[in-house]
Amino acid sequence: MANPNLQENKLKRALYAPFRGIIKKLFPVFFVKQQYKYITHHKLNLEKPLRYTEKLQYLRLFVYPHDDLVIKCAGRAGVREYVEDRGYGETLIPIHGLFNHFNEIDFAHLPFAFVMKATHACAYNVIVRDKANLDLIPLKKRFEKWLKTNYGQKTLELHYAPIKPQIIIEKYIGEVDSLPVEYKIHVFNGQARSMYVVTGRGVDIRYNNYYIDWRPFDGSQFNGWKKRDEPIPIPENWKEMVKMAEDLAKPFPFVRVDLYNIDGKIYFGELTFTPAKGTLILDDDQCDFEMGAWLNIEPYLVHHPKLKKKI
Repeated sequence: MANPNLQENKLKRALYAPFRGIIKKLFPVFFVKQQYKYITHHKLNLEKPLRYTEKLQYLRLFVYPHDDLVIKCAGRAGVREYVEDRGYGETLIPIHGLFNHFNEIDFAHLPFAFVMKATHACAYNVIVRDKANLDLIPLKKRFEKWLKTNYGQKTLELHYAPIKPQIIIEKYIGEVDSLPVEYKIHVFNGQARSMYVVTGRGVDIRYNNYYIDWRPFDGSQFNGWKKRDEPIPIPENWKEMVKMAEDLAKPFPFVRVDLYNIDGKIYFGELTFTPAKGTLILDDDQCDFEMGAWLNIEPYLVHHPKLKKKI
């Protein structure tokens, strides 16, 4: 038998879909509250947030869009300068170029494999493992569409909105038939607390969640994610990776630091300030509170009439 609540939610969503863009623009807090409730089935408390996901919403709405360093570091190009300034320039993946328009790219001079990314968004990426199989017509359409998209407004992660849309092409650091393991480290107020490790991307993707000391943190597994059964080896220079993540995260209340480790060589991936827009469903709801307790946003809470009106 169909779930009547689910059917009702789908109907409500369909009815208000044509007005979504207007609501986002004029009433962002209202929109985020509705989005959060729809996805997590919890009412969003912005006045006294306790959950990790609630605190991320607060940062998403009221803090990160006004933080110039967050805006810089959310961009694929700007973050490279930040990483260099923090003393980790040797971990940056080499690039083949930064382009304002797709037509500027000379594919004849690119190597066999490379990675193309839009600088102003999350997940606007194309991994090219064999240039000979590349169809430039749909690729051009895709990137032209992405470059015209105001990603920050589209997702209401407004720290992306001021970033200049460009195409950055990075060196491909994976194997011919597989992408490198990703270590996604969650840093709360400068302290690395948990992470998830992504294996098998592009083939049979698996996610394993851990505390930072590699104890399983299964309850924080995002709903629907598949785990890898085999143990994941801990990199020999893991402490160095954690130190790097904490150094890069120092100015921010929360950020996820993505790193790679290729035969002991650490590579920087990206900084993500609002993973999945902060609307995550964890396997164990208590983990939302546990992670929330790690994140102190008290210095960022502004209790004044205008903000209370918005909330």
